[in-house]
Amino acid sequence: MSRIVILGAGISGHTTARWLGKWLGEKQPAEQHEVVVVSPNEKWNWIPSNIWVGVGEMTEKQVTFPLAPVYKKMGVTFKQAKAVSIHPEGGDGSESPYVTFEYTDAARAGQTETLSYDYLVNATGPKLNFGATPGLGPDDGYTTSVCTPSHALHANEELQANIAAMQRGETRTFVIGTGHGMCTCQGAAFEYIYNIEHMFRDKGVRDKARIIWISNEYELGDFGMGGVHIKRGGYITNGKVFAESLMVERGMEWIVRAAVKRVEPGKIHYELLDGTEHELAFDFAMLIPPFAGQPLKAYDKDGSDISSEVFAPNGFMKVDGDYTPKPYEQWSKADWPKTYQTPKFKNVFAIGIAFAPPHLISKPMQSPNGTPINPTPPRTGMPAATIGKAVAANICDLINGAAEPTHTASMAEMGAACVASTGMHIFKGSAATMTVYPVVPDYETYPEYGRDMNLTFGEIGLAGHWLKYILHHVFIYQAKLRPGWSLLPH
Repeated sequence: MSRIVILGAGISGHTTARWLGKWLGEKQPAEQHEVVVVSPNEKWNWIPSNIWVGVGEMTEKQVTFPLAPVYKKMGVTFKQAKAVSIHPEGGDGSESPYVTFEYTDAARAGQTETLSYDYLVNATGPKLNFGATPGLGPDDGYTTSVCTPSHALHANEELQANIAAMQRGETRTFVIGTGHGMCTCQGAAFEYIYNIEHMFRDKGVRDKARIIWISNEYELGDFGMGGVHIKRGGYITNGKVFAESLMVERGMEWIVRAAVKRVEPGKIHYELLDGTEHELAFDFAMLIPPFAGQPLKAYDKDGSDISSEVFAPNGFMKVDGDYTPKPYEQWSKADWPKTYQTPKFKNVFAIGIAFAPPHLISKPMQSPNGTPINPTPPRTGMPAATIGKAVAANICDLINGAAEPTHTASMAEMGAACVASTGMHIFKGSAATMTVYPVVPDYETYPEYGRDMNLTFGEIGLAGHWLKYILHHVFIYQAKLRPGWSLLPH
């Protein structure tokens, strides 16, 4: 019998769990193996739809569901707990590797437990590192967020209060974007800014709102992917032109190459790539925080801390990528991990946001003051699910006698589709629909643009909104393991 422990139940971890449950149950009697999911959250959250919660177009119930009943149905053990430490060599009297975790459910909150494993998958996702920017965030700061359902509900409360003020004739300034010089997930902020603008028009208060985008991108449309060229209407369009055109059409202002340094009540302090310091007054701000790895520790058999060997300095787990520091000009698609297996411990994998990228995708930049101002690599959504499924397949094959992983999922060899909402309404809504292939530019194969232009394209319109709304229901249906779930796209 093999026990597979998955730390985290987000998009990547839940994908791995459901495929392991399906494949192990099909290929041999399920009782021969055990899949255990350890997650601090009681519910699964379809994070892309949090932006609709943040504008009051969806409720928390529409974007979440309880995990325990789903896992019970597929024979997966679920523990509502947060991982504390990894012991890949065993120790403390145990010859088997094990993890330590702390329960977060009401009945056992604070109790710790250890669990041995044959295979471990780190899918712990990001720590929302609001503390990296003083004054950032909804808890200890002065800005809102849509990173979790509770954050999105709070953002909507603040948003509605500002809409009410505009309906009374007052003017308001809204600042949306990234809250640090090294943020990722610009796409969530991109969707949010267009959704609030759409709502202002719908409420008849657009003339009372000044809307400003602030981002660490070198140019609009970078999204942490080094920019993108898209085929649109038979022509190749620079992503910068595409994004700027949308901003101009909606009457928005933008500030790029910016690192938010601190936030005070009603005031954002930021530094530009040229080293100059500026202030920006606001009435409402939704700024995405930087991500860090979860505070996991790793110990060897003797109890010595080996966290620096297992994790990168930012807390993400090192896998089979090439982490050798090298100049931007020497970056290669071969640097990117393929199997997500850790180098020293072949039964340990890291997936989704939990794995450490070997380097940025966008060109690294810093101000004359030494402040890094560049997006970090996105690893959410479709890539996270693709990686999770590949790791599940590899674990099944290893259990069945394979000497090495047999499936790969390099971000330099996979495509991704993104449907970004720019306003929710069945008749007046719209969304920007884009595909890129590959996610990490490959200038060796595609020397002009780094991507296959026959598979990299984008459009915006009402059909995109319908598609995003349909996909919301498709992915939640799939995540709940409804009949035929494995036939649906991931």
